[in-house]
Amino acid sequence: MALLFGTAWIALVAGCGDQSGSTGSSGERVEAVLADAPNVPPPLTRKHAAKVVVNLEVREVRARLADGVEYTFWTFGGSVPGKFIRIREGDNVEFHLHNHPSSKMPHNIDLHAVTGPGGGASSSFTAPGHSSTFSFKALNRGLYVYHCATAPVGMHIANGMYGLILVEPTGGLPKVDREYYVMQSEFYTAGKNGAHGLQPFSMEKAVDENPDYVVFNGSVGAMIGDKAITAKTGETVRLFVGNGGPSLTSSFHVIGEIFDRVHIEGGDMVSANLQTTSIPPGGAAIVELKCEVPGTFILVDHAIFRTFNKGALAMLEVNGAKNPEIYSEKQSDLVYQPEGPAIQSMGGDAPVTPPAQSKAERIERGERTFKTVCAACHQPNGEGIPDAFPPLAASDFLNADKPRAIGVVVHGLTGEIQVKGKTFNSVMPSLGLTDEVVANVLTYVYSQWGNAGYEVTADEVKAVRAKK
Repeated sequence: MALLFGTAWIALVAGCGDQSGSTGSSGERVEAVLADAPNVPPPLTRKHAAKVVVNLEVREVRARLADGVEYTFWTFGGSVPGKFIRIREGDNVEFHLHNHPSSKMPHNIDLHAVTGPGGGASSSFTAPGHSSTFSFKALNRGLYVYHCATAPVGMHIANGMYGLILVEPTGGLPKVDREYYVMQSEFYTAGKNGAHGLQPFSMEKAVDENPDYVVFNGSVGAMIGDKAITAKTGETVRLFVGNGGPSLTSSFHVIGEIFDRVHIEGGDMVSANLQTTSIPPGGAAIVELKCEVPGTFILVDHAIFRTFNKGALAMLEVNGAKNPEIYSEKQSDLVYQPEGPAIQSMGGDAPVTPPAQSKAERIERGERTFKTVCAACHQPNGEGIPDAFPPLAASDFLNADKPRAIGVVVHGLTGEIQVKGKTFNSVMPSLGLTDEVVANVLTYVYSQWGNAGYEVTADEVKAVRAKK
């Protein structure tokens, strides 16, 4: 998700700040360059401290949390996570926090890089349509989290109010080829994972620390496919990784890579050759890795159900020449597609989606379910994985017996089956989907890839479910 500043309003309220022209020790006054994830501002080239002016706007926005799911995010800068702020050790920072007039709540900011009461929170409480200004000196280098600290603090953070601020050391960071901004966080919704519609925040789930979504950069799929971060073989990538929480510790890992250097919790302590690094809520780490071979490398929280069932999955696409001395031609990324929220079910107090009113609507909804639940094993093109998961495309097994196909999705299947002349002996688990969702996804599958075109109804699914 990414939204633009209200530039005209920002210009107006920014003009109400300090106009004295006072500067840092160098006499230089500069406007901080901010960036939306996964991008970061360019490295600083100045060799001295300066007076740095930061303008950051709070906006409450409605945006995508997952396919078919929306949420009202509270944001620093119009997107989640908030803007990446880059300053230098010794800088004097003049911070302007603007709360857009359309906001319904007051907000403030606690920057972990600030030495002072509340990290700036006590000086930045800002009502809708107002602006607050305070100053601080960047005494300590490192990578720090910032977040809202207005009561109830947990709710403000859980709704998306967090970001990262980097205080570069006086000599700067070692040069790398690419830098990216990644932030993990949780969302607690009234409906279960996958329940469609505009989802309200659930304080009960938040207090129990039981999130429905655990994501990178604010939403499920924010860094996959054409939104993946990229690099070339031979390049070194630096990841500024934060954990907004509000509750879970991240076990950050990149599948198929070893971290060459990790600044533990974003500070001076550096460890080498790490497989996984722990990042607590309200903490951060600077991770560096060299891309030796091409392929898709998957960023995960290695508390692995959060990755494949709640959304904490991102991709680093590395392009370049193969290097069989390091990794052979057997490389495959197929098993690392999102598995989706198959263990979840619709319901609760969340908005209830009415049944599909037409076959076309059933196919459209079924496609969403297939992409999130089924495509990891059976593949987006329905061709399956040889010797592991049978094809759904032009499947004689599916087309010969519609009630049997329904029963496989509802009850699961174990044992040998014959599909298109080949034997498969894998396990299809019971997915816990509702009758309506089963009907939708099967109707979609039957409409694709040369299949029979059957429509499956919720009543048919209900009848098959009742027979067992």
